[in-house]
Amino acid sequence: HNLPFVIGQAWLFLGVANSDALLYDDEWQIVKENYPDNFRLDYALSREQENKKGGKMYIQDKVEEYADEVFDKLSNGAHIYFCGLRV
Repeated sequence: HNLPFVIGQAWLFLGVANSDALLYDDEWQIVKENYPDNFRLDYALSREQENKKGGKMYIQDKVEEYADEVFDKLSNGAHIYFCGLRV
């Protein structure tokens, strides 16, 4: 399962309302298991988790939890992409 072209880390912050609505969770877990040094996964479950202010947990709250690490990665050349669904 080693891919010679994998040199960095992908960090997915996935946000949905409930854990029963996780998108492609089986596939993400396989990637996480096969590439533990290259893939990281954090969920923001707005109806199941609370942010540090006691409100709903959204992607921006989850990213804020790791702000120091995220900004360190960005300072060292990491790229960040945001996308989402609007219902």
